[in-house]
Amino acid sequence: MLQSTHGNGTSPALPITIYSDVICPWCYIGKRRFEAALGAPGMPERMDISWRPFELNPDMPSEGMERSAYRAAKFGAEKARQLDQQMAANGREAGIAFAFDKMKRTPNTRLAHRLIWQAERAGRQTQNAVVNRLFEGYFEEGLDIGKKDVLVAIAKDAGLDGKVAKTALEAEHTLEAVLDLEDAGIRMGIRGVPFFLLIDKYAISGAQPPELWRDALPKIAAEFAGAAA
Repeated sequence: MLQSTHGNGTSPALPITIYSDVICPWCYIGKRRFEAALGAPGMPERMDISWRPFELNPDMPSEGMERSAYRAAKFGAEKARQLDQQMAANGREAGIAFAFDKMKRTPNTRLAHRLIWQAERAGRQTQNAVVNRLFEGYFEEGLDIGKKDVLVAIAKDAGLDGKVAKTALEAEHTLEAVLDLEDAGIRMGIRGVPFFLLIDKYAISGAQPPELWRDALPKIAAEFAGAAA
């Protein structure tokens, strides 16, 4: 699982901000491909990773929609089936067992993003753990991550206090925080995810292969360390 820090060196932690949606399969694949690069020689010793919200379906009803109906309306039933097959193949290459047959609903993800925001208050590693569990729960277990009880259970699995999670899903300030962060991303020009922003300077969009990260991360980390020094 992606962690906020990597290694025990004294170099400054490389700041990486990731915009994503937890019902975006390419975001899950992009996360796994990024992680696959981290064990290579020359990778940054330490990273400070934060997750930011981007809703693919901001106008989705709060209760979500039946996935088959949603996909058929968006793509057509046959095209939707073909897309799921192609995504399943891409997932296998990244070590993800997409379970599209278990996914009965396409949820509204605003509550999930409020949980992710709250998890960051407990630390970046807790936030990463919650994001990872949300991806796993939705894509590999078919959980309806638009439901509060499901989200509280996911929070507990990831090490976040259940009462804190429940409060976050009901408190007005978490909604305001998520909407503000989404607006900031849109003002930056983000129109699709995953979107990686490194040292507030370099943008990398899409589920890029590990080879790209193995080439880019050491160079960006060296630039960042030099500027910090």
